Amino acid sequence: MERLTRRGYEALSDEQKAVFDDIARGRNNVEDGHIGGPFDAWILNAEMGRRIVGLGGLFRFRTLVDRRYIELAILITGAHWRAQYEWFAHAPMAREAGLPQQVIDAIKRGDEPAFDDEGDEAAWHLVRELVDTHQVSDATFARAVACFGEQGVAELVNVCGYYTMVSMTLNTFKVPLPDGAEYPFEER
Repeated sequence: MERLTRRGYEALSDEQKAVFDDIARGRNNVEDGHIGGPFDAWILNAEMGRRIVGLGGLFRFRTLVDRRYIELAILITGAHWRAQYEWFAHAPMAREAGLPQQVIDAIKRGDEPAFDDEGDEAAWHLVRELVDTHQVSDATFARAVACFGEQGVAELVNVCGYYTMVSMTLNTFKVPLPDGAEYPFEER
């Protein structure tokens, strides 16, 4: 059950309305005072919401690393947190970015995929090792740098941190999926 109190647009402060309007621009299914996903929780503090959304835009649209590998990192992070909404939103984006369905399915199950792409494999090992052990070995780091460069590794690692925050927000506020959508993970 969703935990965040629904507020109408008129109940938002002027600052919250400005952030709401910026986020809602170009989105479908925006309701009176409700955007969905983590956004409604974020705009409780309008400045925080504006900054978080700006950072998310950077990670989603302005990285050196190809979108395919960014989405792979997002899926691993979302699966680790069992973030229902995150998986619901990003599995289709990962497919659209070229990540094979068998890789997506393996990530959801928590299995190591069979890789046909060196970048998928390097990103998977980097992110899984970081999520599982909270560290990255020299060998994994070197392999990731060989594929993505130092800037690319920094981007992938920071994407994981950002989507950990997203997942924590979604899970804490129990953000529901749209009506009729199938939840990807069993509830605990």
